[in-house]
Amino acid sequence: MYRRRHRHGQRGRMPKPVWLGVIPPITGLDPVGTQGKPDPVYLEPDELEAMRLVDLEGLSQEEAGERMGVSRGTVWRLLQSARRKTAQALSEGRPIRIGTPLQQTCLEENA
Repeated sequence: MYRRRHRHGQRGRMPKPVWLGVIPPITGLDPVGTQGKPDPVYLEPDELEAMRLVDLEGLSQEEAGERMGVSRGTVWRLLQSARRKTAQALSEGRPIRIGTPLQQTCLEENA
């Protein structure tokens, strides 16, 4: 699957699109036993794909970059962001949502 990314801010060039090997079968995970409704952590699909390729399939960052159609540095940045967000969600007991907050709002409205 081909995923077009958007830049954050006004300046600079548009980011390269990313190839996703697997579409996530779920849109999020909710922890059991949390008090109240903590704010969710949003994990982007390209971050999830980088983490899947490197951590689950055991590919190097270079090989994952070739599969995704981006540089090794981009894979490294995506991995760092995904691991930080996952660690934050696990340590703080926050739900994980896959996609941007805007995509999640659209999914909830259509459900």
